[in-house]
Amino acid sequence: MEMPLPDEAIIAKRDNIISALSQIIPGEGVITEEDSLRAYECDGLMAYRQLPMVVVLPETVDQVSRILKYCHENQIKVVPRGAGTGLSGGALPLADGVTLGLAKFSKILDIDYDNRCVVVQPGVTNLGITHAVQGDGFYYAPDPSSQIACSIGGNIAENSGGVHSLKYGLTTNNVLGVEMVLMNGDIIRVGGKHLDAGGYDLLGVITGSEGLLGVITEVTVRILQSPASARALLLGFDSSEEAGDCVAGVISAGIIPGGMEMMDKLAISAVEKFAQAGYPLDVGALLIVELDGPPAEVDYLIELVSKIAKQNNNTFYRVSESEEERLKFWAGRKNAFPAVGNISPDYICMDGTIPRSKLSLVLKRINELSEQYDLRCANVFHAGDGNLHPLILFDANIPGELDKAEAFGGEILKLCVEVGGVLTGEHGVGIEKRDLMGD
Repeated sequence: MEMPLPDEAIIAKRDNIISALSQIIPGEGVITEEDSLRAYECDGLMAYRQLPMVVVLPETVDQVSRILKYCHENQIKVVPRGAGTGLSGGALPLADGVTLGLAKFSKILDIDYDNRCVVVQPGVTNLGITHAVQGDGFYYAPDPSSQIACSIGGNIAENSGGVHSLKYGLTTNNVLGVEMVLMNGDIIRVGGKHLDAGGYDLLGVITGSEGLLGVITEVTVRILQSPASARALLLGFDSSEEAGDCVAGVISAGIIPGGMEMMDKLAISAVEKFAQAGYPLDVGALLIVELDGPPAEVDYLIELVSKIAKQNNNTFYRVSESEEERLKFWAGRKNAFPAVGNISPDYICMDGTIPRSKLSLVLKRINELSEQYDLRCANVFHAGDGNLHPLILFDANIPGELDKAEAFGGEILKLCVEVGGVLTGEHGVGIEKRDLMGD
């Protein structure tokens, strides 16, 4: 049985690690003071916190390589970290490990319109890519709600999605190549500016691997030309079941919206109070359906979706009449998480994916679980691809409520698997779902 090291030995080991890392990264790139380390003690899943042993902030690929080689040779654990916006505890530090932050890798290296791609460092924000190319009529399609802050390296680690992923794909469908440093310090390149490569789909393996295969230091993503027109519909229903049936009707009719989101009554109320997006407060569920393409096609699809909504007894109908109004509709949905935080001291944002045909069944069961655990649950999710984001509201100051919320969340994830879905759609497994992987 291995005995724990005496305190003196632990301190000496930490001092040796800090000294070695400081040789690789001079100046302020090695963080050791407790107050400064606090900024890295958790990611977006703030229910779990751990002070890191040391944080290191490299600026070059060579530095990343040397850090990983040193840690590999000395059997030191490493946790890569991007912007820290992840919601599954994937960037939770280790008390006996090095937290390797990529925040300084924040440059856009190349914009190639001929090949419709952009080469960036992993610390560039998701929305930063679109801002760099939108003046020329292009954009980067994956758009998670945290896109203003989340980094592209973290998007690859978790295979992030967003409201427009139904039509344009998740991160894995929009990444063309990466440069990655393996855990032994070796630097490799996979893919490039070309659209496809022969052999095994290594990019598919890397995307969503949550930093377990290496540290990404450069990314090539594809960009798309902005659609000629885009309009969004707000469709209200008395129940989530009717809204879910409308989602199934739209997809079964062969219509692939640019985005299709759904919120239940609690989420609608919180969002409208927070963002004032023009959402109706007298409906049980709300769909946001965006249709894009040539204006004539968009007008035609709006008519088809409207008919399907009527067949499913919609009680509220509104179509955006300007780009400003369309963006206002989406601003509400993208502010759903902070909006819910405005009505509850704490919440846990779950992430699971189900077959679309099981939407009504799962929503009904979530409502039953909410009553069983005596905790409110606001549902916001990517309805078109079945990616659920139930927000479980609780108060961590009340003894036992966090445990109860976690148990509630575990039941939701087990339900997702039971109906033929999976534990995560885009937030990753992290420590949040780690213990459910064997279920």
